[in-house]
Amino acid sequence: MSAETPGVASDKKQNAEAPTSKTPPTTIRIPPFEKGGPGGISGGQGGISGVPEEIWNLEGIQLLTNHLDIWTTAETEKKSGRGRTSGNGTSVYGIKKLRELILELAVRGKLVPQDPNDEPAGELLKRIQAEKAKLVAEGKIKKDKPLPPISDEEKPFELPRGWEWVRLGYLSDIKGGKRLPAGTAFSNSETPYIYIQVTNMKDGTIIEENLKYIDKETHNTIKQYVISSDDLYITIAGTIGDVGYVPDCFDGMNLTENAAKIVFSLISKEWLRSFLRSPFAKNQFSDRAIQMAQPKLALHRIADSVLAFPPLTEQHRIVTKVDELMALCDQLETQHISTAEAHEKLVSHLLGTLTQSQNTDDFSANWQRIAAHFDTLFTSEVSIDALKQTLLQLAVMGKLVPQDPNDEPASELLKRIQAEKAKLVAEGRIKKDKPLPPISDEEKPFNLPQKWAWTRIGELVRSTEYGLSEKTFDVSEGIPVFKMGDIQNGKVIFGGQKRVREDVEGLPELYLKPGDLLYNRTNSADLVGKTGIYEGFKDTYTFASYLIRIRCFDSLFSPHYLNFVMSTPLFRETQIEPHLKQQCGQANVNGTILKSMVVSAPPFEEQHRIVTKVDELMTLFDQLKSRITQASQLQKKLADGVVEQAIAS
Repeated sequence: MSAETPGVASDKKQNAEAPTSKTPPTTIRIPPFEKGGPGGISGGQGGISGVPEEIWNLEGIQLLTNHLDIWTTAETEKKSGRGRTSGNGTSVYGIKKLRELILELAVRGKLVPQDPNDEPAGELLKRIQAEKAKLVAEGKIKKDKPLPPISDEEKPFELPRGWEWVRLGYLSDIKGGKRLPAGTAFSNSETPYIYIQVTNMKDGTIIEENLKYIDKETHNTIKQYVISSDDLYITIAGTIGDVGYVPDCFDGMNLTENAAKIVFSLISKEWLRSFLRSPFAKNQFSDRAIQMAQPKLALHRIADSVLAFPPLTEQHRIVTKVDELMALCDQLETQHISTAEAHEKLVSHLLGTLTQSQNTDDFSANWQRIAAHFDTLFTSEVSIDALKQTLLQLAVMGKLVPQDPNDEPASELLKRIQAEKAKLVAEGRIKKDKPLPPISDEEKPFNLPQKWAWTRIGELVRSTEYGLSEKTFDVSEGIPVFKMGDIQNGKVIFGGQKRVREDVEGLPELYLKPGDLLYNRTNSADLVGKTGIYEGFKDTYTFASYLIRIRCFDSLFSPHYLNFVMSTPLFRETQIEPHLKQQCGQANVNGTILKSMVVSAPPFEEQHRIVTKVDELMTLFDQLKSRITQASQLQKKLADGVVEQAIAS
């Protein structure tokens, strides 16, 4: 077939070759990572079970097998802490790139060997055009507008022998769906007529969830805009270029205007779907889409897309190999995710033994078990975050630093705090609190060391106050106001605050000073209870009404220690979550409840030893986490680089 044939081009440069203690706190030592530790990259050869050895010499298969370590170690970033999801919903980045590479190799003729006995693709193209001409003559389809010749710039690689360059519109008809006619609406009940929307198009198919129905009259009005199970769908608005099969149960159903159907014959549906899902095709769709508030891809731009067209028999061989390799990707991903989940459970169990230790000997033995395997246990951001949470929990249980018999008991400290509060009440500087009930044994979640005491937050702190309810403005002058989103990871984050006037009601009383603790009292359930320490200048910032300021007596109780207590898993479990269960809609654990919350109080001197040790270890853990992140990013770059190498070759 000549290069001048509209929509088809023969490449003259044919390529015949087809081208991975005792005093337990003193025993906590974090072992260093060994060379090649977490996130380390090995350069060994890999192999994929199920790929016949006789085709390993193909360039494409070598790209898959030789870099197997990259595909299986380049992880998708996962959020840790509350709100994180895990399981099969999480795809592994490297395996995602491996899937893309498989499709890219397939559409370039590098996945299976060519067979010189195959009928050339040009002969198949002649039959496709003859079939289209017949349908035009019978009045079943309209005659296509001529497609432009394929330029040399549109041919990014050399074709294998027997392949042809062709535009998608030369092989198929692309027809859009139809929006509901004006004055019509979806049916309130099921009917025989389904209206398929983009939200039903997931994972390469159409799912039977949240289906919309139309009545017979509406269907008859737009019945020429139905899709067949012989067709493929492609999304063309908002989400661009998602392609999939049409299950039999949706045969003859109406199609949204935000998708199109690809109608074809004489070629492999499975091969065409593989091509349309490849990076080569998706990049074309992305480049041709009109970028607006909602991106749109015109039908004629889909038809203009260029593809490398193989002989029909090779199409079938490609589909068979793609299916084999995608199944292997599924196995790798399932194994990887299962291993990661098992790893998380193991880490969680071992860390749990520390907080559940009954005595110092038990604690020491449990810690030594963890320390001996530190470099294999803590190899992910999730595991480091779990270690941080356990560290905080141990700190507020009195298991992080040794007790000093010379420290003043916390009970005496609490008496001095009460005396100071009584003095301020007498001077009219703070209001007298309502008496809080004694702490029952059931409210004490663990045993305390000697000289520690249980207390309620309301008895411990100088004051608690709600913030300003004034509307804020995005202006350059005035007093900046902290909001809920400014509390992150135990800190109050500066930058981007909106402002209020300096003369609003509530100021200057609601100015913040260094050491003030902000508590998020209302939000979604997983965010209520977050706390952060303010470390800015005095009388410069204030805070919004959905936050509560907790102000300690700095000379009597450390706000940093209190912040640690309120950030521990056990505090959340016993003091926050029971009140969340009583909520409907947006959660709110208010100031009255806050004052009644129970916390462990160590002697004042030990508080500062705890804060110093926690800060020291948190810095170390952040360094370890940074190394893991850097290694993960490197693995991703390597995965991307292998794909780019394949595309460039």
